[in-house]
Amino acid sequence: MTAMSMVQAINSALDCTMGRDPNVLVMGQDVGYFGGVFRCTEGLYQKYGAQRALDTPIAEGGIVAAAIGMGVNGLRPVVEMQFADYIYPAIDQIISELARLRHRSGGEFWAPVVVRAPSGGGIRGGQTHSQSPEGIFTHVCGLKTVMPSNPYDAKGLLISAIEDDDPVIFFEPKRIYNGPFYGHNAGGGRARTWAEHPAGEVPEGHYSIPLGKANVLRQGTEVTVLSYGTMVHVAEAAIEHSGVDAELIDLRTLLPLDIDTVAESVKKTGRCVVIHEATRTSGFGAELVAEVQEECFWHLKAPIERVTGWDTPYPHAFEWEYFPSHERISDALRRAAACD
Repeated sequence: MTAMSMVQAINSALDCTMGRDPNVLVMGQDVGYFGGVFRCTEGLYQKYGAQRALDTPIAEGGIVAAAIGMGVNGLRPVVEMQFADYIYPAIDQIISELARLRHRSGGEFWAPVVVRAPSGGGIRGGQTHSQSPEGIFTHVCGLKTVMPSNPYDAKGLLISAIEDDDPVIFFEPKRIYNGPFYGHNAGGGRARTWAEHPAGEVPEGHYSIPLGKANVLRQGTEVTVLSYGTMVHVAEAAIEHSGVDAELIDLRTLLPLDIDTVAESVKKTGRCVVIHEATRTSGFGAELVAEVQEECFWHLKAPIERVTGWDTPYPHAFEWEYFPSHERISDALRRAAACD
């Protein structure tokens, strides 16, 4: 086991899969010689060469289109979108082609493409570098959608995604690339590193975490909290702040969703709070609320709460008013716990 940041864990996952399978390659803007804007592909160009660590033009639709062609012909491309905000020009290729290919061809063709995308806010990136578009892709049949919350999960889930024959959209919360984040100015604002966190201990070799399996991070009896990505850590800190005995579930994979683990917890606690930083309306939290309502209606003791970003473009000047705070999460937990 080695202490790794999430950046290093992702790099290690790519290195492991490229070393084991010559059909795996990485491609995207500046992922080759430069090593990626966040350095997730650092060293791969030097180790595997320009044909397996490909620098591409600034043309997201073309990047994904080329990856689909590669996938159909037996390769396993891992595409990097420099920021999740830049994935929109590639949406037609992802939705109309990549996601539908296996079904449209009657199972004759498929393209095992992984699209990596640094997502979310908390870095003062403004509205074009802070978005969380995961809900768009969970709506698309034929895609799997993943968002890890720590280095250990990031490496194991990315290896599983690359080895999966279905296309996977893999969101990486960039606010926690180099350390966990517990909320604005939590702990006096001191930056933390993954070396201080148990999930920063990552095996150097190959291992995988199955897609579609959530992780119960904290046992509790009063409320079930559902979250993923950066908000897992903010939720954990808010639970301690609230004094509510909450059970915290890190979903890890949004699609397929581990509804069995979710339902088992909600049936135990009778209450549920859903937390994500994406905008509220039609966010993935709405799907979680519907799933919990369908599976656990007769066990619920309180209305299901949502704590999310607001229905506005991501604001640069008011980032921390947008970002779900300890206060907003704690208030939701206490409201849910107070109902009986």
